[in-house]
Amino acid sequence: MSVARITTISSRSETSFDDAVRVGVERASATLRNVSGAWVKDQKVEVSDGRITAYHVVLEITFVLE
Repeated sequence: MSVARITTISSRSETSFDDAVRVGVERASATLRNVSGAWVKDQKVEVSDGRITAYHVVLEITFVLE
């Protein structure tokens, strides 16, 4: 049996949504032990002069408690 906790984080990338997710998961894994999954809760973009300048994601990170 295991018990998990979920925490919400936000991440930003100037490259893509995929990169924003990767950066968020990597950063969460550097601080939290036993990260087992992530759910993309929300996505949005920054726009300047009609062009996308950044990608934002809100992630629900799941980690198993020891």
